[in-house]
Amino acid sequence: MAKTADDVFRKAMSPRARAAADRRGKELIAEYGTLQQLRKARQLTQTQLAHILGKDQVAISQIERRADMLLSTLRAYVEAMGGQLSLVVQFKDQNPVHLLGFGEDQIPDDPRSNRN
Repeated sequence: MAKTADDVFRKAMSPRARAAADRRGKELIAEYGTLQQLRKARQLTQTQLAHILGKDQVAISQIERRADMLLSTLRAYVEAMGGQLSLVVQFKDQNPVHLLGFGEDQIPDDPRSNRN
């Protein structure tokens, strides 16, 4: 008799581990959909975006499926679609902070360094 994936997971993983794996799986699906949906909303195919970035279609597919990537890769992907990437840190007790220089080739000069 064939075993289902649920049967195997129940035997091999604790309920806590299964719940963590389920959460991570949902996160990965959401991340995959986000970049893919963004590209589709811009009416671009993977092949078109690959051409703009000087890559092949497979590389774009891999980027869209990645759960973790360099910010410079994400910035290039967004800019190839005509967008601009912003990195914002939010705390409950503070206004959002826009971080500069992440994923860029050169970090902007620190305005505090011009003090005399």
